[in-house]
Amino acid sequence: MIEALKSDEIIEKVGGKFKLCALIQRRLQQLLDGARPLIARDGMTDLELVIEEIIQDKITLEYIEDQDSSGAEAEQAEALL
Repeated sequence: MIEALKSDEIIEKVGGKFKLCALIQRRLQQLLDGARPLIARDGMTDLELVIEEIIQDKITLEYIEDQDSSGAEAEQAEALL
């Protein structure tokens, strides 16, 4: 298991376990879709890379308000680079 996930520091940095999970999932998908890593890989797996990007504040989770087709406001999570 990745040691950084054992401490509460990374959870507090993002704002909670569910937000951390959402950020990790979005960034992993970006990497799988061909996005470039924001730090040197140095033999890290994709998951380790994402965790390190979060620790180094290279990515954050931001909510943006959007209007759906019915006109009601909705919030979307967006992984920012």
